[in-house]
Amino acid sequence: MAEAKSPARVYSFGIYELDGERGELRKDGNEQPRLREQALQILLMLLERPRDLVTREELRERLWSADTFVDFDHGLNTAINQLRNALGDSAGSPRFIQTVPRRGYRFIAPVEIKTRGAAAAAAGSESVRQNGDSGRDAGTQENRVSFLSEARELPAVSNGVVRLLFALVQVMYLSFYIVSLARISKVETILAESRIAPAAVFIVLIVTAACGIPTRLYLLSAVALNYRGINSKFQKLFPLILLFDGLWALAPFLLVEQIGIGLAIGSTAALLYVPFAQRSLLLMGYSRHESEPTPD
Repeated sequence: MAEAKSPARVYSFGIYELDGERGELRKDGNEQPRLREQALQILLMLLERPRDLVTREELRERLWSADTFVDFDHGLNTAINQLRNALGDSAGSPRFIQTVPRRGYRFIAPVEIKTRGAAAAAAGSESVRQNGDSGRDAGTQENRVSFLSEARELPAVSNGVVRLLFALVQVMYLSFYIVSLARISKVETILAESRIAPAAVFIVLIVTAACGIPTRLYLLSAVALNYRGINSKFQKLFPLILLFDGLWALAPFLLVEQIGIGLAIGSTAALLYVPFAQRSLLLMGYSRHESEPTPD
């Protein structure tokens, strides 16, 4: 088998890390059973070129000699299956290794590459920082991690699917705003008949709709044009969007006389989830470590 020596690099992807020189695979910092040599070298080739297609011919030339060509298909399939088992991945719904039929394989998850020394220094620095933090800061960090998803915890999803779903959400909210403003007299009548403070709710509706329309148009145009910075921009806008969407999630209660209390509660619960769904969609479709969007 051809020699395939990797530099002392550490590859981070999802909850996994691979020490390229030592061949050590770690999950959440815990060392996993050692990969067989061919499986390890295939994984290194994929991690060295994330998002790129690594062809079957490249794999054969690097890892199998000419006299073992007859057994190449079986050996490659066995090695890929071992990798998927080690990473908890599957061919039908890949999070890491995507099969391109009859051509090769592609690593589709975001990859961060560091030298072993830098990785160890970062881990040590993080440990010192965490130990030096007060209990309040540690509690805040714990709440942040457990409350909102991070990119490494989410599966990689086709950029085209993410853009379509995200755009549909923006169209939905634009429809809410425009229809409400177009039928403002009807909304005013409903508020006047309700027991809640009609003037205050009316002002909130006008202000949030007036702010929401340009915001949704910006997000819609950004995702339509595949704007590379949309993920980071949305994360900055997220607190404001969460506030606006939370207020509009209460809109079904204005129609409680027509739809009933049960449907109003269910609709509100679903709408409260939508801002978090938008955030997760962008994290799944756009890499944390790269400015390039995930390819289709």
